[in-house]
Amino acid sequence: MFSPFYIQILAAVLFCLGIATIISKRNIFFAFLGLELAINAANLSFIGFSKTLPALQSVAGQITPIFVIAVAAAEACIGLAIVVLIFRNQETIDSDEYSHMQG
Repeated sequence: MFSPFYIQILAAVLFCLGIATIISKRNIFFAFLGLELAINAANLSFIGFSKTLPALQSVAGQITPIFVIAVAAAEACIGLAIVVLIFRNQETIDSDEYSHMQG
């Protein structure tokens, strides 16, 4: 089995890749992809830390990612619906074009 140290290193690398994707990409779908990668890296970190605890205490570290995945799925659905509605009006998925919108 892998050491928790290596699991945390992998989680940190995945999190940094997700944040770099969010910052560098102008396409809104790639930004959502980077966000999901960062969230899943945090889930991996929860599970990695839960492996170091005794059986009864590690349950919280294993159940928390299930709730995080459910919230991330709802966030992805709502975010995709907003992007589809904006695309109908703007005809682009470039995130720089959304900056001039005012309500």
